[in-house]
Parts: sequence; C-alpha cells; structure tokens
Amino acid sequence: MTNDANRNRASFPVFDEITTRWADNDLYGHVNNVTYYAWFDSSVNRYLIEEGGLDIHRGDNIAYVVSSSCDYFSPIAYPERVEAGLRVEKLGNSSVIYNIGIFRQGEDEACALGKFVHVFVDRETDRPVPVPQGIRTALEKLLVQ
Repeated sequence: MTNDANRNRASFPVFDEITTRWADNDLYGHVNNVTYYAWFDSSVNRYLIEEGGLDIHRGDNIAYVVSSSCDYFSPIAYPERVEAGLRVEKLGNSSVIYNIGIFRQGEDEACALGKFVHVFVDRETDRPVPVPQGIRTALEKLLVQ
C-alpha cells in the first residue's frame, strides 16, 4: 500500500492537465477505472514525445507497457478538471517504472496513484534495448529518490 507522502503533489516534478469527459463516468456516477489507465498512458507518452524526443511513428525504438496497476483513494466525476503528476521510481538499463498521481486541480493529495512499467525495445526485433539517451536524460529529471 502507499504511504501518504507518496500521494503528495510535492513529490511529483511534472504535471499534465486533463479534462474529464461525459463518457468517462460509469453507472456509479464516477470516472471508471479503465479511464485512469488511459490517462497514465497519455501522460507518460506525451512526456516522452515532448521532452525525450520519442518518435512513435518512425523511431527505431519503442516502449511497451509490461505492467500497470492503480490504487484508488477517492472518486473523480465529470466535469472535474484533474492533473496527472508524473515521476520516475526506477530507471533501469532498458526499463523504467513510473508513478502517476491523479489529482483534482488545486488539491495536494492524489485521488489515485498508478504504477506503469515500460520496456524499451527495437521496433524491428522486439528485443529490449537500452533506454535511448534523449529519453534517459528526460527521465532522469523525474527520478525521485
């Protein structure tokens, strides 16, 4: 389980603004759990593209999600505006473990905390490769000790 310090806004170096959509709500009146995973994927990949230079269409290397999970603490519902905080828990040779906190705008404690693991692979061979240098440099900025 997660301790409270890990859920604090101050422990995330970068944020991505998200607008909930009507379709995100489920029959229970809150954002469905699968939507959080889409937010994780979008936030991580946006950072990799914009800050690390990941070329998702023509690059030699791509990243596969090999594991993901989420702990939920309080519900979110449309029409709330939320932010995804991003940090790196561990940066390995060919893999990275991200933590993504989902926050209501202006709140200090995450409503949900995700873990997301990428392995970088060669697009042609599907074999693991070292994290490309530009991406590694971008990810090092998010590494939280």
